[in-house]
Amino acid sequence: MTSTQADIRAPKAMTVRRSLMRTMVFALVYVLATFVGRLTVMDGTNLSMVWPAAGVLVLWFCAQRQARARWADVAALVVITLLVNKATGASGRLAVVFVAANLGQIALFMWLFRCWQPSLWGAGGRRGLTRLRDLWVLLGAATISTGLGASIGTGGMWLITGHVSWSSYAVWLARNTASVLLIGAVGLRIGYVWHTRTRGTGWTTWARWARTMWQGTAWWRVAEYTALISCSALAYWLTFAVAHGLPVAFLLIVVTVWAAMRTPTTFVVVHDLIVGTIAVLFTLHGTGSFAAIGDNAVRALVAQLFVAVVAVTGLALALGRDERQTLLEQLAADKAELAVQKDHAQRHGKLMNAIIDSMADGLAVIDADGRVLLRNAACERLLGGRTSPGDRITDTAYYGLLRPDGSILPDNETAYARIIAGEHHAHQDVLVSNPGLSETRIVSVTGTRLEDDNGAVRAVVLVHDVTAERRHRDELAAFAGVVAHDLQNPLTAVQGWNEAAAEALLQVPRHPHLAEAESSLLRAQRAGTRMRVLIDDLLDYATARDAAVRLISVDLEQVVTDIAAARADAAVAAGAPIPRFDIAALPAVQADPPLLRQLLDNLIGNAIKYTAAGTIPAIEITANEQDGRIAVTITDNGIGIPDGHHDAIFGNFHRAHPHQPYAGTGLGLTICQRIVHRHGGTIMATDNPTGGTHFTFTLPAAHRIDTPTISTQPVTSVRR
Repeated sequence: MTSTQADIRAPKAMTVRRSLMRTMVFALVYVLATFVGRLTVMDGTNLSMVWPAAGVLVLWFCAQRQARARWADVAALVVITLLVNKATGASGRLAVVFVAANLGQIALFMWLFRCWQPSLWGAGGRRGLTRLRDLWVLLGAATISTGLGASIGTGGMWLITGHVSWSSYAVWLARNTASVLLIGAVGLRIGYVWHTRTRGTGWTTWARWARTMWQGTAWWRVAEYTALISCSALAYWLTFAVAHGLPVAFLLIVVTVWAAMRTPTTFVVVHDLIVGTIAVLFTLHGTGSFAAIGDNAVRALVAQLFVAVVAVTGLALALGRDERQTLLEQLAADKAELAVQKDHAQRHGKLMNAIIDSMADGLAVIDADGRVLLRNAACERLLGGRTSPGDRITDTAYYGLLRPDGSILPDNETAYARIIAGEHHAHQDVLVSNPGLSETRIVSVTGTRLEDDNGAVRAVVLVHDVTAERRHRDELAAFAGVVAHDLQNPLTAVQGWNEAAAEALLQVPRHPHLAEAESSLLRAQRAGTRMRVLIDDLLDYATARDAAVRLISVDLEQVVTDIAAARADAAVAAGAPIPRFDIAALPAVQADPPLLRQLLDNLIGNAIKYTAAGTIPAIEITANEQDGRIAVTITDNGIGIPDGHHDAIFGNFHRAHPHQPYAGTGLGLTICQRIVHRHGGTIMATDNPTGGTHFTFTLPAAHRIDTPTISTQPVTSVRR
């Protein structure tokens, strides 16, 4: 055996020894209780008037429920029942019947107790007998299990002696139930206190706890305990000794009620046990209210019923009081916790309000009915002090809200209206011009959809002042446009001289250094070409930013098919793979035709350009209408956009694939975004699950116009 195995077996052996020691202690107590019960045999039926062994048996098996040597408890019960009954005059067959009755009774009780109240100590749980329901569980389990024991016992006696009466069954049931109720309740209370307060440290800790409880009791409580004990002793002495034969035992309920209402439950069950024992002893001695009853069975039954009524009354009142007190304490604790939470919520709310009010950006929360639920001071300041009448938003003209091009912003195009209409996120630049502002202000408005558990929709609107930023950007863009325009002439001259030099080199006789000169000239020509592309993009960007927007109804499908046909022709001329187009039925839009064509040409051109080598470009163009706006989606099968670049690709000079052989200046998508924003729309890029990218932008809807469609078959298909 290894040392580890020995270490494991040692605690197990110690646990078994402790279990056997407890078995011996309970066995001795059970022997004494059995002898006491057998001493109260009333007549030749071998039926005892009291049977304290039933209560001891319940306490024994509850305490040993998780014992490792459980077999020892069952064996001890069988042996003790046989020996004691034989020693007190019972026949061998009767002793066997009593063994069967005891085993059936305790087995059924433990099963019912565990099923009905598994949280109680003794049934497998860690809770003491503290609730009124616990009493009814104990009473019900005791009555049903003792009923089984009585059936086995009286049935066996009938088989052996040939005579038994229903009164014998009733006495057996009453005495065993009363015993379980009294002794079991006392044992469960004390056993729980022992296990939870002493932690198995012995009588020293128990005595220390009892001494502490006594020292903490006020003098008037000591006087009340003394008075209660004295009055109980006097009342039972008068009832059973002085008023011999008079039916006045019901008056004794008074002291039981007194104890139940004023003393701890453990004291109540001990008091009930003591006064019940006194009543039984007087009856056995032949004095008291029940001694005058001539029939032994009836006398025993009445005495046991009295004991049971005293026990149930005392326990019911005490446990009901305890349960009420527990509920009151829980209520007080909940109220205190609620007060703490309320105070915390108030402090948290004040902090949140202070943070919101200190924000430089405007914040507003608006419900679907237009009521302003929350608005900070910055929001009013950015809107020129225009507060919503009656805390309800009104039309855009009241606030002086304009599109970036200076036209009036329709009510249904605001970020709030788009959120309430169904969009989850909305972003737009808005000009604010009203008498409350000294100059026109540019604000960036972001809307977010917020829904509660009841499905109520609210819009969270954030307003950020971008006037300085936009002006700075506009100045840079204007500078870039001027520079690009001014560079056209010198660049044209440079390219012209490069071409002239190239033609001159063709006339020069072959020379060893001629190849190097031609190579240098070729590099200069390529650099000039790249410069030309960059200048064109800068001019396009400036045009997209500064040109006046002329909105008319445009046949979107016509524009797309024209661009698709041009791109297909360009691929044929260049000997490149001819792209495949899948164009759905597209509605008319309200847009500036040149800017719309530039937007679509850039997006379709990117879809064709950023395609892996050896792959035929496949582009799908679809559209759908949402609340007066057309959402156009261009889907490709290209190389896609790296993670984290889906928003950054719309920035100036940003290239998502800088280390791959794809030419570009990084301004194409910036121009697209600017065009869309100037139309009051949004643009975004998302991944295509099958590979490639979705580009989606929105434009104002318009009535469809009838214009002949240019077919690009076989490279283009139009879906109707």
